[in-house]
Amino acid sequence: MEPKKSFDDLIANPDLPVLVDFHATWCGPCQALAPVISDIAKEFGDKVKIIKIDVDKNPAVSQQFHVRGVPTLILFKGGKIKWQQSGMMTKRDLSAILTKHL
Repeated sequence: MEPKKSFDDLIANPDLPVLVDFHATWCGPCQALAPVISDIAKEFGDKVKIIKIDVDKNPAVSQQFHVRGVPTLILFKGGKIKWQQSGMMTKRDLSAILTKHL
């Protein structure tokens, strides 16, 4: 069995952008954003890695990146934050941001 990777290991990919979706189960906008994230995952396939983080189950990671509201999206490349935004996004806007960082 493969050892469990730390969050830092997951975002450290030097070649692949990693989009992290900080969300909560009780959050209406997070639920509305979920199909957008799903569509983005299908559209970009293996060009972008997508990680969903439940802020209630992972408070340390949320605090590490100063996530104060949900949903918050953070795009990492090579372990560094390249873009961050809180709130709803359209698929078109999110797609354009990801394309810019490929």
